[in-house]
Amino acid sequence: MSNRRTTAFVLSGGASLGAIQVGMLRALYERGVSPDLIVGASVGAVNGGFIATRPQTTVTADELADVWREISRGEVFPLNPVTGLLGFLGARDHLVPDGSLRGLLGEHLAFDRLEQAPIPLHVIGTDAISGREVRLSSGDALEAVMASVALPGVFPPVSWQGRQLIDGGVANNTPISDAIELGAERVYVLPTGSACDLAEPPRGALGMLLHSMSLLVMRRLLVEVELLKDRCELVVLPPPCPLSVSPMDFGHSDQLIELGYAGATRHLDDFERGESPAALPMSMHADQERLAPQVRIGAEATQRERVAS
Repeated sequence: MSNRRTTAFVLSGGASLGAIQVGMLRALYERGVSPDLIVGASVGAVNGGFIATRPQTTVTADELADVWREISRGEVFPLNPVTGLLGFLGARDHLVPDGSLRGLLGEHLAFDRLEQAPIPLHVIGTDAISGREVRLSSGDALEAVMASVALPGVFPPVSWQGRQLIDGGVANNTPISDAIELGAERVYVLPTGSACDLAEPPRGALGMLLHSMSLLVMRRLLVEVELLKDRCELVVLPPPCPLSVSPMDFGHSDQLIELGYAGATRHLDDFERGESPAALPMSMHADQERLAPQVRIGAEATQRERVAS
């Protein structure tokens, strides 16, 4: 009988910083670490959808890296003056059309329905009305991933069983608690971190929105790691810090992949030698470590629903 623990990969959101997870995945695959289930929010759902049907090897990580190297800001956020104006005037609920992103995701999703994935994939959305977390485990795969990346006000919400869903990162950007509820005994967390070494604030409303969200969810992650570390074997791979790349900048995928790989490699090597804790607090600046304990967020405080197709 195998003593292998049920293992989950939890992939967080972070827009262009999702490239960091590619390097982390390569470091895990090099050590023969593979998931029994995958839980992803926002761009984490995109990366999760890619690996869920492919061999859990470095070849898959390299193929995902090739995809990231080809992505441009214009493909993800193609600005349309008419759509933007209508959104600004209140005639539409979004500023950016999602057709380009939908085409990009559809090109690389190798399955039609979530329940068809060889490795069970669960993606996180947010009910646009109630703000509740909605975990999608079955149903149309492309629509589920589109819902998980539907940045509020930027992309249109996605209709799902009579409700409107927006970006899963709003409700739970790093769904560790979901992985535990789904039976994971060992959880590898692949966060994207946040830009903390920018020369100046991000330019433009969209850039500022993405940057602000990344700061917010990173602080929440610090608290959740502390609250949940005793409920499973929790291995948190450290995101790069300091980081000078904005979540809006898709021009540095190679650099982000390398940084993610280097940090994950060091941490996993140290962890295997017993030189670092599994649930390592990310390398955060002093003010973030000081402020994080004041936030009261945990698995019990998060309202979630399980949704079937």
